[in-house]
Amino acid sequence: MAKKQFALNTQPHEAEIGDAVYLFEPEVLGDDFLDRYERLQEANRRLNIDPANMADADLSKVREATVAMRVFLASLMLPESAHEFARWDVIAGGKTVSSHTSPEEAAEAAAKRKGATVKDAGRRYPDRVLVELMEWVVELYGGGGNRPPTSSSGSAPVSPPPGRRGRAASPSRASTSTRGR
Repeated sequence: MAKKQFALNTQPHEAEIGDAVYLFEPEVLGDDFLDRYERLQEANRRLNIDPANMADADLSKVREATVAMRVFLASLMLPESAHEFARWDVIAGGKTVSSHTSPEEAAEAAAKRKGATVKDAGRRYPDRVLVELMEWVVELYGGGGNRPPTSSSGSAPVSPPPGRRGRAASPSRASTSTRGR
């Protein structure tokens, strides 16, 4: 009879960005992760943005894609971290009357109050940081390769370049055969 033990992560994963530390869920079930990731992919498809050609993209669509990425990342964080990272406040009479996890939810709440506005109250980061965080999270929960450590003191493996690597021999190998020499 064979026996195998499986470990579950119980400590939150940490992402350190500048002076902030964000805690991510220790484990996320595969289908939960895929559902959240699919919502992000749907937003990007709807916006029809080509990541390889951002120079020609409509800036309002780029902003919307960045918000979708922030909402996705926050959905994998523990509540306190998510509240700091991605939050939209409804302001009425100069005071915050409610906070929401997406701008759509905040807009709905603001529409119910006369004169209310929505303020992006989450922490803002450069796109390159968001992209790196996104790659780390996909590696972490998507099940690919070695999982990054739960502490931010270790570093995640370097992300592969975009595109799929083929299994064919490289042209340089094919053209430099040494057979018969």
